[in-house]
Amino acid sequence: MKAPSPVTSVPLLDLKSQYLSIKDEVAVAINSVLESQRFILGPEVEKLEEEVAVYCHCKHAVGVTSGTDALLVSLMALGISSGDEVITTPFTFFATVGTVLRVGASVVFADINPKTFNIDPDQVERAIGPRTKAIIPVHLFGQSADMDPILKIAEKHGLAVIEDAAQAIGTEYHGKRAGSMGTVGCFSFFPSKNLGAFGDGGMITTNDKALADHMRVIRNQGAKPKYFHKVVGGNFRLDALQAAILRVKLKYLESWTESRRANAAFYTSRFQELGLPDNKLVPPHVAEERHIYNQYVIRAERRDDLKAFLSERGVGTEIYYPRALHLQECFAPGLYQEGQFPLSEEAAANVLALPVYPELSLEQKHYVVSAIQDFYKV
Repeated sequence: MKAPSPVTSVPLLDLKSQYLSIKDEVAVAINSVLESQRFILGPEVEKLEEEVAVYCHCKHAVGVTSGTDALLVSLMALGISSGDEVITTPFTFFATVGTVLRVGASVVFADINPKTFNIDPDQVERAIGPRTKAIIPVHLFGQSADMDPILKIAEKHGLAVIEDAAQAIGTEYHGKRAGSMGTVGCFSFFPSKNLGAFGDGGMITTNDKALADHMRVIRNQGAKPKYFHKVVGGNFRLDALQAAILRVKLKYLESWTESRRANAAFYTSRFQELGLPDNKLVPPHVAEERHIYNQYVIRAERRDDLKAFLSERGVGTEIYYPRALHLQECFAPGLYQEGQFPLSEEAAANVLALPVYPELSLEQKHYVVSAIQDFYKV
């Protein structure tokens, strides 16, 4: 038997390996849609909605065009608009904030818990004002935000809770699935996600039937019936090809998630065995029982040098996210100041994501750890 080739590189993500393992099933699913010639909404989307609702422990799910549009449609359906304020984290993907601004509302930031990178409920409470209408906690990197205190704060003040679960399908908090705890949950099926489409796609979950029905009207130009427009909506419809592909992949999501969790556990165990001190490398802090590791994100001393070193060794990495949102150029000059949300700024300066995709081999994981070991000369 030919010996396996030595590992010389590890990509950050390898979608082709996953595709090759299911390509025949995907081809059948795609061909079924082609034969039906039903490409927008339709039975494939309806079945995916039912299956995602069950998976997320919710009563209803509404398929939309992307994770960004899941947030946008949720804000529109909840009537959030000009004059309203929405509290969220400055350490997240821009869509969390951009959608709030697009409906004319104002963003109010609350800093993060430095261990989990998720929004700090105590900071949320302090940020509430007379115009606050909603809270958007983000389940960043696949770990749930601390939802119990957030939900209590929301109930106390009569606020909607929009879970940004774009990176968190299957994440659990005290036995509850991400997307099932707030008013709505918003998911992304961007190709790099744990459950990724072959393009853009998204889903909104809720336990409120009237709200789900309203969101279905909004996603279809606000029309019900066709050509009779009750509200101003948009074209936010999930297409049938993406739904059919996602239905195939959903069957494998649990096994892929467990592989990610096993890969994460390997890294964390090896880093501890190497005795890397916390001032050099900090593995992810697991606060809740089911972190799904959409990303495996470390805090690293000399982060930029480490990233460059790993690149030279052929190890793919990424910085999620290199600049906290309150410091982005799109905000009016002087609106926010450097140092205003120091924990988010600190995270942006030292986080680094390592390869954690399900198909990683043992040799590849050892190669990643060995390269980091060489950098820190442990």
